[in-house]
Amino acid sequence: MGRGPSPLDACTVDAVDVHAFEVPTDGPGGKEQDGTLEWDSTTLVLVRVHAGGTTGLGYTYGDLSVATFAHSKLAPLIKGAGIGSPAALSHRMAARMRNAGRPGVGAMALSAVDVALWDLKARLLGLPLVHLLPACHDRVPVYGSGGFTNYPLDRLAGQLAGWVGQGIPRVKLKTSREPERDAERLTAVRGAIGDGPELFADANGALGRKEALYWAHRFHDAWDVRWFEEPVGSADLEGLRMLRERGPARLEITAGEYAFTAQDFANLVEGPAVDCLQADVTRCGGITGVLEIAGLSAVRHLDLSAHCAPAISAHAFCAVRRLRHLEYFHDHVRVEHLLFDGTLSPEGGALRPDTGRPGLGLDVKWADAEPYRVHGTRPS
Repeated sequence: MGRGPSPLDACTVDAVDVHAFEVPTDGPGGKEQDGTLEWDSTTLVLVRVHAGGTTGLGYTYGDLSVATFAHSKLAPLIKGAGIGSPAALSHRMAARMRNAGRPGVGAMALSAVDVALWDLKARLLGLPLVHLLPACHDRVPVYGSGGFTNYPLDRLAGQLAGWVGQGIPRVKLKTSREPERDAERLTAVRGAIGDGPELFADANGALGRKEALYWAHRFHDAWDVRWFEEPVGSADLEGLRMLRERGPARLEITAGEYAFTAQDFANLVEGPAVDCLQADVTRCGGITGVLEIAGLSAVRHLDLSAHCAPAISAHAFCAVRRLRHLEYFHDHVRVEHLLFDGTLSPEGGALRPDTGRPGLGLDVKWADAEPYRVHGTRPS
């Protein structure tokens, strides 16, 4: 028997619009810090793709230049294209980006457009995005993430203890901006959360190799830290391998949030340089990229952890067979709750996609978003 007509048949992209919103942080003095960076705002770049009377959305977190790249380079490539295969369109865009620059800004713009195409396809089919993907799970475990280096001790300990109180059994703080302060910070956190929850540390590449090795042992032995993220820069593959081999056996070395292409991930698993791989759906090529990286993690017998963007990652990483968990990041949680209806909250330490809503289940709260607009115009 032949199949009947599909909502996707003869359905092509009518229009693409790009927006950006800059939301101030809520840290002390309006700033937040980690081991290597200080910032006072978070910018979300939103892409909407329209076809068949339906709109799909995707987004990324990055500089305003990401919005310009998406508007000038990528939107023209998909206008008039059929929307039946988001992966095919994603590969087309990637090929055409060669001279403009694929890593960094280009990869983030591509990721936002790719997510919007997948969201659009799911909405046209009347499916939640998770049901369009080859899902292996129906939920994604999370860990609370924030603990910025400029937080006073009471706010630091209170934030991480608050996540534990919500049933999240693992939490992470930023470290290594001023290593001499980390002992009291870790002591305050461990005292606030108790001995049971897992404690993670993220240096954001602030340390040299020998210094990182010293702190790896101290973090583990004194405070039972089990996850040390980017102790050295993620481009220092030799340093990551050294730490993985010479650090405590129960302390995992992790990286991958700044990997933009498939080769970046292949470099990290070669050796390997990490115990657990990380990927950011808003940087690594969107849903299409996550599916490719999931295969790499599986064949290399490495778990894959989702970096941030919880409203997208909750769907995308259900399709990762060797799923570890998702970073439930303070800044992104704030921004997504501010800008979208349909965001998710953890239950039992995990995010479960809403299968009662099509696509990602998100709708833009335009009135709430408008005061933060830095690119594009509000739809009429």
